[in-house]
Amino acid sequence: MDGRLQLRVQRYGWDRASARYEDLWREALAPATQGVLRLARLQPGERVLDVACGSGVLTRAALAAVGPRGEAVGCDVSAGMVAVAQAASIGCHFLRTDAQTVDAVLPPDHFDVVLCGLGLMYMPDPEASLAAMARCLRPGGRLVVSVWGERAACGWSGVFPIVDARVQSEVCPMFFRLGGGDTLRTALAGAGLREVHAERIATTIDYADSATACDAAFEGGPVALAYGRFDTPTRIAVHAEYLASLQRWARAGGFALPGEFVLGVGERPLA
Repeated sequence: MDGRLQLRVQRYGWDRASARYEDLWREALAPATQGVLRLARLQPGERVLDVACGSGVLTRAALAAVGPRGEAVGCDVSAGMVAVAQAASIGCHFLRTDAQTVDAVLPPDHFDVVLCGLGLMYMPDPEASLAAMARCLRPGGRLVVSVWGERAACGWSGVFPIVDARVQSEVCPMFFRLGGGDTLRTALAGAGLREVHAERIATTIDYADSATACDAAFEGGPVALAYGRFDTPTRIAVHAEYLASLQRWARAGGFALPGEFVLGVGERPLA
């Protein structure tokens, strides 16, 4: 998919998902959020940038860690997500911008820490985006990111081929690339960072019932734009196919799906 088209798909897709995203995904994504905060080692008074901030969960947590003398700025390509984040946050600042050009919008060499929680997978050029984020750091500053892990380790991943079979182009063609092998660590090193470290976290995503599982997959995530254009028969069909793909993880009327995150951290060189 052309990079500009992919960016538009993500922008308008997350606009559509923004109203339901946090309610449907906050608990499931908590291990990744907590992992990013652990690796970030935020200190009172630090200046933090949260790229691809979504509804602002990580941004708010960062502000709580750095306190009133610190600074927490969130940015996202989706105007809908920025609006949700602004409405839910006090003391944070939010703006809409593309991650790949964030260093042209915000001051370079300014932030002590840059965070990107589960956003790189949606970017047309993740490596260029990492390089832009690194330029926002002061020398010695820390960049911490998380991505989804291996496709085979994520039980909900069947949603992509189910939707892609009904649209003209893939929704997230390279979604699991950064979660494979040592790819994330290599990308961080390629952005010029040192002391790079990466780790994997296995998790379980619990859904109380079929309706919640389908809402999270189709209305609160990356396929929301395509799903919004489906007619009723198509929606019924994709729900049935998706639930069939989850049956091996059925539990007491709901589901307990496996998931995996990859966390990465690196520092901008002092010179």
